[in-house]
Amino acid sequence: MANTPQPDTRERIVRAASLLMQRQGYEGTGIKQVAQEAAATLGSVYHFFPGGKQALGVAAVQHADQEFADMLSTSLSADADPAKAIAACARALADHLRDSAWMDGCPISATALETTGRVPDIEQAVAQAFQHWRDLVADTLREAGFPEGDARDLSLTVISTLEGAELTAQVSKSEKPLVVAGEHLARLIDSYKA
Repeated sequence: MANTPQPDTRERIVRAASLLMQRQGYEGTGIKQVAQEAAATLGSVYHFFPGGKQALGVAAVQHADQEFADMLSTSLSADADPAKAIAACARALADHLRDSAWMDGCPISATALETTGRVPDIEQAVAQAFQHWRDLVADTLREAGFPEGDARDLSLTVISTLEGAELTAQVSKSEKPLVVAGEHLARLIDSYKA
């Protein structure tokens, strides 16, 4: 049996912070709690993040951005038809949310809402994450032959709709908002096809 490499201390800290911030938000997540969750010392957290909680928060948002981007890329590349790929992405989000007992919605929304206008570094990391996700959708649409303007506008609509549907699904503890949003996004995308 091959040994699976264990994440290093910094990675454990960032992962723990990301998960806790996803579930509790930035304000509700303390550095001591992150250290405990990561099985790390408080000194280790400050060693890797001398800027304290804010620096750790930025790293956690960047980690969450990449995790969601990886899932989004996998979903978008699973079908050559972008409409079907978006519907499948919404279904995958619904499945993940259900499987987490409705705990793990958007990895950055709680942090985004708490820090906007108050913590510029985290606000910037959140804005970059949303742009990253829109770029992934726009790239998929451009590759499928959509004109630049349509690809850009549709990507904004897709990410905004999925974000709202994910929050609604989490609050209502139902997959339906995401599934319905995915179906309607697919119809919207189909309506733009030449």
